[in-house]
Amino acid sequence: MLREFAARIRQGYRTISYPEGKPVLPDRFRGKPEIDFSACDADCRACVAACPTAALTCEGGKPALDMGRCLFCADCAAACPRGVLRFTNEHRLAAWVRKDLILRRPQPASAPPVDVARLRMFRRSLQLRQVSAGGCNGCEADVNVLSTIVFDLGRFGIQIVASPRHADGLLITGPVTENMKLALEKTYKALPPPRLVIAVGACAISGGPYVDHPEVHNGAAGILPVDLFIPGCPPHPLTILDGLLRLKSQGKVA
Repeated sequence: MLREFAARIRQGYRTISYPEGKPVLPDRFRGKPEIDFSACDADCRACVAACPTAALTCEGGKPALDMGRCLFCADCAAACPRGVLRFTNEHRLAAWVRKDLILRRPQPASAPPVDVARLRMFRRSLQLRQVSAGGCNGCEADVNVLSTIVFDLGRFGIQIVASPRHADGLLITGPVTENMKLALEKTYKALPPPRLVIAVGACAISGGPYVDHPEVHNGAAGILPVDLFIPGCPPHPLTILDGLLRLKSQGKVA
């Protein structure tokens, strides 16, 4: 027993101080994209051609990047001859409405949550049922890791539960395949109202690399009312955690 105590003392405190402390992210981390619109040659379109999911568009000489479609592969940044597109280390990417995931010029102000009164109900405790609607297990793995000692999701009053009957909200990953559509709808109906829906990852938001495939439904928003969008492919655990904490903190707004 003494050996166990000694080992615990040597290991120290392993849970990160987030959100109070600044997170330490790896150098190769790709966060929020950034476009230097003033230096962009709208007639170039090299980045548009390089994007595998059509996340980049250029209409009327105005480039735009949809983070809901973006795979954060950085092929666009590599293809840009002027180097006007880069990926920062900003991990906070979640948005309340779908249009706020689109980077454009001019950038409109971000929309607030639609129903703050409903969010206030979950400010102390938030129980989520996770559904993999045809995902590759990338987003699912980063959701699961939030329950480890490093992130300790439970200290925020957030838990992943086994039954939708015990859940306050639905956390969806995957593009919603045809085979999972009915299961997703049944799970949503089993949630006691008022219920929340969170779309995690490019697949759950837009279909990701499977967008417009005949066997997928291009994400959850076409089937269920989504309250929070968390982009990425897959999103970093801190990106997911930031989104969940943002959802809970909005419940404190008067």
